Amino acid sequence: MNKYSPEIYKRAVSPINAGSVEKPNGVGTAASFVCGSFIRFSMQICGEGQVVDSVRFQTNGCGYMIGAADVIADWIQGQRLKDLHGFDENELTDRIVRELGFFPKERNQCSDVAVEALRTALADHRRRMIEEFRGEKALICTCFGVSEDTIVRVIEDNVLTEVEEVSDACRAGAGCGSCQFMIRELIDAVQVERS
Repeated sequence: MNKYSPEIYKRAVSPINAGSVEKPNGVGTAASFVCGSFIRFSMQICGEGQVVDSVRFQTNGCGYMIGAADVIADWIQGQRLKDLHGFDENELTDRIVRELGFFPKERNQCSDVAVEALRTALADHRRRMIEEFRGEKALICTCFGVSEDTIVRVIEDNVLTEVEEVSDACRAGAGCGSCQFMIRELIDAVQVERS
């Protein structure tokens, strides 16, 4: 008798997103200390809109872990980083439950490991962007690698007065949002210079 629900069994036998991405710019791995299994996500985030163009996973885990990783890969495929806003772990766990049903209590760690692997892949992408940055001014938006010089230039050239306008113009502040306070300060400084 099959121990998996039909939804999990289908994902476990024929995962849609298994494999690895060629030339990834975000890789994240997490492991379970309960069973010793791991998940590794590799992704390619491309273009001006920073869209998750391709995402794949590898795991030596059970059907629950495979199913959770496959659902996560489906969800993030085609998403823009700015729309993730640091993604809500509970929202992602709810999506896994909606797609696959509730896991037995002792298997909840399978979805937790999948969520953590995605989180580390996104963090790895952010780290790579910061390492590529080669400016003399401060890097304000680490999500999209936008420098202080770029933000000030966009504010001045477009006479912007709101953080959202800056985000629309150059993506700064459109990711996790932690830099929005600094962007507000730059807007205020440019306005003071104008007066």
